[in-house]
Amino acid sequence: MAQLVKKAVIPAAGLGTRVLPISKACPKEMLPIVDKPAIQYIVEEAVAAGITDILIITNRGKGVIEDHFDHAIELEERLEASGRTEELEAVRRITDMANMYFLRQKETKGLGHAVNCARCFVGDEPFAVLYGDDVIIGDDPACGQLCRAYEKHGKGVVGIKEVTPEQIVKYCSLAVEKLDDRVYSVSDMIEKPSLDQVMSNFSILGRCVLPPDIFDILDNTPPGAGGEIQLTDAMRTLAVRDGMIGVDYTGTRYDMGNKLGILQATCEVALSRKDLGPAFAAYLKELVSKL
Repeated sequence: MAQLVKKAVIPAAGLGTRVLPISKACPKEMLPIVDKPAIQYIVEEAVAAGITDILIITNRGKGVIEDHFDHAIELEERLEASGRTEELEAVRRITDMANMYFLRQKETKGLGHAVNCARCFVGDEPFAVLYGDDVIIGDDPACGQLCRAYEKHGKGVVGIKEVTPEQIVKYCSLAVEKLDDRVYSVSDMIEKPSLDQVMSNFSILGRCVLPPDIFDILDNTPPGAGGEIQLTDAMRTLAVRDGMIGVDYTGTRYDMGNKLGILQATCEVALSRKDLGPAFAAYLKELVSKL
């Protein structure tokens, strides 16, 4: 049976205030994890999950993201002329991964507003949303785990993780009931709850797969936390009305909107690489011995 979910939306229009001052001139989605920008890891995850069409929502000052996924003719010609075939293949692979589309969010009115901008791209199909702040690295792409759950259950799916009581008030809290290994039913949720509103320590982190009727719900969702259109508020309507599925996905998540998360991603990815890992590990051991 053909895969149902073939389209993905990556909201990347945020201002990146948590990682200033670098995000003043460089979109946080383009911050490197070793030698690739964060957003490339997200696109690669979607492609590995079977996604063929990807829309990245940007805003003013983020044209460099579009440039990264376009051909760089002069660079490619120079690499080809000098016989650097490995680098040439790596550069061309970026352009050929998927059908890439870009759309500007004219005003940053929240994640829900950004997703609603994708209505014409999505049409009447289910689609994945991969948050631009969240890089998730694992053997089984997190997006693919959610797509399989959507196909099995026929309901919207959210990627979930348990967080600490201190963190839950900064994210959202879900009402969940376990269905299977790492799979839960979700009947309610609340964005940035106060301590007395917490339903569980499970929160949506980085990924979801949604039916197209989420757009009509977003049209009727008033501004929520922070005065913005919150995607969580629209998904709550969906969860209460139809129920949703929560998948406690496997893989390591890195918060690229957080300075410590950026450092952790860089160190752990570098250590995992055959070409860099041994030398970098030796360097870290020497460095730590001096602390």
